[in-house]
Amino acid sequence: MDFVVDMPVLQMLLLSIFFLCLFVEIKTGGMGAGLLMGLVAAGVFFGSQYSKGLVELYQIGIFFVGIVCILVELLLPTVGLLAGVGVAAMLYSVVLALGGDINAIYAMAISFVLAVAIFALIVNKLPSSRLWKKLVLQDASRSERGFVSAEDRSSLVGKTGEVLTELRPAGSALLDGNPVDVVSEGAYIEKGEAVRVVSVNGSRVVVRRA
Repeated sequence: MDFVVDMPVLQMLLLSIFFLCLFVEIKTGGMGAGLLMGLVAAGVFFGSQYSKGLVELYQIGIFFVGIVCILVELLLPTVGLLAGVGVAAMLYSVVLALGGDINAIYAMAISFVLAVAIFALIVNKLPSSRLWKKLVLQDASRSERGFVSAEDRSSLVGKTGEVLTELRPAGSALLDGNPVDVVSEGAYIEKGEAVRVVSVNGSRVVVRRA
């Protein structure tokens, strides 16, 4: 363990493994091999630091309180607050274990970013837990699910009707027995003239003289 303590790169590697396992458990909610591997990495890290007198028991306690908060969040239908508290507690304890100075923050940040980068490569291949679905927006407003940004008026193309108000170039026309907001292709069209719909783009209905 002394060798681990004396090698900052190995310390950051252990932290990266732990953070990655934490992300995987939050994503999957499995509490399986990933959690066990993360706890082993954390145990080696804190054990080596403790053996050198660089970390105290209360700092290790803060770390495991953070883990408990996340486990409770995974098991209970809460709003995600406990997960945030748990992550904050673990990051705080890690910074203290690394010395509590600016270099400790840098080391933890590098480890965290490395874990995030690896997690981003595998996240789409992992199943989603209840907690993950609360943390990440899942639904998209797609037309096949019934979400539309504007009424579909493509059926009006080719229809003819009568201008209800002067088109300068915008106004309204009677199409299929209903008043519709339309715009002419640019020419002024008087009230009462016949027009034909030439194109529809969203809610924009373009007409010209029939």
